Amino acid sequence: MTDLRARFAALLQRLGAAGDPYPLADAVLAAWTEPGRRYHDAEHLRRCLAELDRAPADGADRDRVEAALWFHDAIYDPRADDNEARSAGWALRGLAALGIPSIIADDVARLVLLTRHAGPAPDASGRLVCDVDLAVLGQDAASFDRYDRRIRAEYEWVPEPAYRAARRAVLAGLLARSPLYQTAYFRDRYGAAARENLTRAIARLEEST
Repeated sequence: MTDLRARFAALLQRLGAAGDPYPLADAVLAAWTEPGRRYHDAEHLRRCLAELDRAPADGADRDRVEAALWFHDAIYDPRADDNEARSAGWALRGLAALGIPSIIADDVARLVLLTRHAGPAPDASGRLVCDVDLAVLGQDAASFDRYDRRIRAEYEWVPEPAYRAARRAVLAGLLARSPLYQTAYFRDRYGAAARENLTRAIARLEEST
């Protein structure tokens, strides 16, 4: 985890941190590695950062996007419905405490909230954050199925019929989006595979109902 710690500290310094960035980096990394996380864990964070590193900026503020990715699932409780709001609040407080300008902290918090995927993002940075977060949908079939199983494990307390109904609704909502990915890069790279994976997962859920 030392590489992640150093990467986040360097990012905070680029954003204008006046204080020691390591306590915040340690706290955020501790959150990502909490017991009980099955998908929204440090592996998901690493994959998001790798996707960001490969993707063109296309007008997005890459450092603010990266900061949003660090915080977007930093608070994650599968029994709660306000994880993004709480994570955005932590981003706002944590960045402000380091002396990072409020215009930057506010924007990072805004980007975190966009990972609720409630609708199209209004700008290039938002589109990039959202597409990075959803890149898992367009992975090869084995990787997608592993992701799907790990989501189920995070919701192991939900009875099977209720889980299947809720999960189907989520996946069908994603499949219905046009476009699913908001940037040309992610549409070209993952769009077709994502639709195949979502269609297959929905059919699997329907077979057992």
